[in-house]
Amino acid sequence: MNDTTPTSLTYSDYLGLDTLLNAQHPRSPDHNEMLFIIQHQTSELWMKLMLHELRAAIANLLVDDLPPAFKMLARVTRIMEQLVSAWTVLSTMTPTEYSGVRPYLGTSSGFQSPQYREIEFLLGNKVARHVESHHGERRAYLQALLAKPSIYDAAIGLLARSGFDVDPTPPTVDGTRPFDERIADAWLAVYREPEKHWRLYELAEELIDLEDAFRQWRFRHVTTVERIIGFKPGTGGTGGVSYLRKMLDVVLFPELWKVRTDL
Repeated sequence: MNDTTPTSLTYSDYLGLDTLLNAQHPRSPDHNEMLFIIQHQTSELWMKLMLHELRAAIANLLVDDLPPAFKMLARVTRIMEQLVSAWTVLSTMTPTEYSGVRPYLGTSSGFQSPQYREIEFLLGNKVARHVESHHGERRAYLQALLAKPSIYDAAIGLLARSGFDVDPTPPTVDGTRPFDERIADAWLAVYREPEKHWRLYELAEELIDLEDAFRQWRFRHVTTVERIIGFKPGTGGTGGVSYLRKMLDVVLFPELWKVRTDL
C-alpha cells in the first residue's frame, strides 16, 4: 500500500497542491506580478472546466439527450459569471503597477490561449486565421476543430431533426455560419408556440443565457484592459483595447437574437 491509497489520501494529494501552488514563477521583482499570474492561471482552470462541459453538451445534443445537455450549458453560464467577477480582482492593479510587470511578459498574450480559442470555436466563432497564433499539436488540434460541430451546429441539427426546414451542415468550408433566414424563421416558430416545441424553446433560452454571460465576460475584459493599459498595443501584437472592442460586436447566435425583434 502506498501513501496515495484511499485510506491515506490527503487533501493536498487529491488536489495536487504541491504542483498547483508551485506553478507560479514571477519573472519580475514586482510584488504585483503574482496577482497577474494567478488571475490568468485560475481563468485557465475555469476554462478547462468550461470546455469539459461544452464538449459533453455538444455530444449530448447530437444524440438528442437534452436534460444533461441543459444542465451542462447552465454550468457553462455560471462559469462565465465566475470569470466576469474575476476581472474585478485584476482591476485592482493600477497602470503604474502593471508598468512594473509588462516588460517581463515578452510577447506572451492571452490571445495565445489555446483553451480560449477552443471555447470560441465550440461556441461557433470559428476564425480560421486565429489558428496561426498556435503551433505544433495545439495548432493541429484547433485546425481539426474547425470542421467539428459547434454548440450552435448541434442546436440547428436538433431543429432539423424536429422537422424544421433548416440545413444542419454549415455552408462554408471553415465551418462558419452566416445569418440564415430559414434558421431565424424556425426559431421564431419555436418562440411563437413554446408549449409545442418546449425542448427547443428551453435550448434556445440556455443558448441566450450563455451568450449573454459571454458578452459580459468580454465587456469586463475590455474595460479592465483599458483601465490598466489604456490604448497601448497588446503584448502579443494585437491592437489591445481596439481589438477587444471589435470582439464586442461578434454575435454567436444571431437568429436567436433576431427573434426578439420579430416576435
